[in-house]
Amino acid sequence: MKGSRLIFAAAAMILAALSNTNAQEAQQPQKLTLAQALDMAAKQNLDLIAARAQRAVAAAGVRAAGERPNPAVNFTALRDDPHEGVFFDLPLELGPKRGRRIALARQQGTLTEDDISALERLTRQNVRDAFFNLALARSTTQEKSDALKLAQRLESIAQSRFDAGDVPELEVEQAKLDAAQAQADFQVAQQEEKVALSALDALLNEPPGTDWELATSLETMPAEGQLSGLLTQAGNANPDLQKIAQQEKIEQSQRALLQAQRIPNLNLQFGADFNSPRNFRYGPRGQINMDLPVFSRNQGEIAESSATLIALEDQAAATRRAVDGRVEQAYYELDAREAQAKFYNETLVPAAAHLESMAEESYQAGKANILSVLDAQRNVQQVRQAYLQSLFAVQQAFAQLEETVGAPLD
Repeated sequence: MKGSRLIFAAAAMILAALSNTNAQEAQQPQKLTLAQALDMAAKQNLDLIAARAQRAVAAAGVRAAGERPNPAVNFTALRDDPHEGVFFDLPLELGPKRGRRIALARQQGTLTEDDISALERLTRQNVRDAFFNLALARSTTQEKSDALKLAQRLESIAQSRFDAGDVPELEVEQAKLDAAQAQADFQVAQQEEKVALSALDALLNEPPGTDWELATSLETMPAEGQLSGLLTQAGNANPDLQKIAQQEKIEQSQRALLQAQRIPNLNLQFGADFNSPRNFRYGPRGQINMDLPVFSRNQGEIAESSATLIALEDQAAATRRAVDGRVEQAYYELDAREAQAKFYNETLVPAAAHLESMAEESYQAGKANILSVLDAQRNVQQVRQAYLQSLFAVQQAFAQLEETVGAPLD
């Protein structure tokens, strides 16, 4: 019995250890690249799912446009001869009206696809911004952690020099105050990181609190290509230009339908009359009627449609020039942001770090006061934070360029 208890206890300990190991593995953040995040959002984002549901509405519109008019049946009962009668009314569409209606509905459905594509591009931009905003928040948290370590180290140096009688107690209190401020900044940065993570999870439609290990660095510089190629690509993919082009196709289909509707429809009526004692027991009857297109032949509607097409052509030309201008602006903005980030990385950040190191060494050797060290530490923190902001500005500028062009650039 005692041996059995020991075996059971050992088995329980093993199962508990395995359970803890699995729990720890489950809590490990998953690796996530920017490409994976964009792909997840394209499949899981709730706004995109809702927008894509409109495809069924557009398909139903095409089906409704292809419906044919129903026949009607009439029954009469009169005191006059003939006493009863039954006849059918069958409307017949002449000309290509039905085909033109279907073509118009399909073009309108394509406009729905354009709206979905525009939302996909906007979601892509938002996910990119949220991804790198989280990367920025984590880098900021790391910078605040490093700043806290510097402040604590300075506090230790000040305390050691005070204990040796080299500096007054005021410098120790100043170092403690700076360390407390660094601690507060670090805690705020941690909370801002949680906010950024929540925003990314919402866009990806992942459960709240889902953590990610970002595998694409904030320092990754995007490749935007040549300006001439971007202008050509924007001419074919820009959402504003695509929408105007589709509106032109819809208006052309509308005008074609108006022209087809000039042909009048034919109404056929056929049936039989019954119970006319003085004349006949039953007899057939028939009737044909058609509207005569004498006064109204959709002249005004067709003229309005033609004028709308001319206006859309002019609007397309103006929009095309405006898009070219926006692409140029976004391209040069990206270049400027990349140059700024490069200057911070190669010049300002190393210089500020070297200055801070020299100030700390001078203070430790008794050649400088604590204010010089504090100023140097604040300066290096500001420069590093500005560098991180410049990297984030590069990613934002690239996202704006991609949105303006209207197609993925990476």
